[in-house]
Amino acid sequence: MRRKPREKMKTIEVDEDLYRYIAGHTQHIGESASDILRRMLKFDAQNSAPAPARPARQPEPIQQDAATPVRDRVRAMRELLLSDIYAEQRKAVDRFTLVLTTLYNISPAQFAEAADLLHGRTRTYFAPDEQTLLQNGSHTKPKQVPETPYWVITNTNTGRKRGMVEHIMLAMQFPVELTDKVCGTI
Repeated sequence: MRRKPREKMKTIEVDEDLYRYIAGHTQHIGESASDILRRMLKFDAQNSAPAPARPARQPEPIQQDAATPVRDRVRAMRELLLSDIYAEQRKAVDRFTLVLTTLYNISPAQFAEAADLLHGRTRTYFAPDEQTLLQNGSHTKPKQVPETPYWVITNTNTGRKRGMVEHIMLAMQFPVELTDKVCGTI
């Protein structure tokens, strides 16, 4: 539920771990912290009280691929960060697509599920073809993610690229520390 147009916004401070927890429940880029909390708390703004209790439903984690244990997935991402090929990338967009390729190769099913949930208010970020991305904006600069069936928009600022990677890595249940480290290199 959206807040009222003239409602005054308040600022609160939260610890880093709480912020990461809330951010980890983002369903799409552009979703505000207020919207996330309203959804998580089942808060009904009309009554200014939590909505009637419904059975608690935890977000279902993306299923882990049995072929890629967590330790191996973490190792694969760390190896990417330490690789010569990654160090040679001078542009954020090239590091961005290299990270996406690695995530896809670690778990195509998890990547697909996370990418399908990732979109903006008016833009589609991932698609199986260039035309789909061009239909959602003429200046999206689609680029195929190497070694994958996915195309991604690249006409976004570095912060948005980091946000996309963060969303996918958290959905794939990578440790927050590693997610932060990877995003910091883009």
